[in-house]
Amino acid sequence: MRTDPILDEIRAFRDAHAKQFNCDLAAICEDHRKFAAQLKKPGWKFVRPPRRRPVAKKVAA
Repeated sequence: MRTDPILDEIRAFRDAHAKQFNCDLAAICEDHRKFAAQLKKPGWKFVRPPRRRPVAKKVAA
């Protein structure tokens, strides 16, 4: 199996970030919210992707 150096770097950053918060998901999410709030102050806009319509399933007759 091949390893991707970019994915390895992302995983290493993610692991280091999780260790800062003792792998506490609530604390990691709170840190993310604070970071997002800092970005909103200078005028960054966060947009949500459009909702996907559910795929209609055909019922066999």
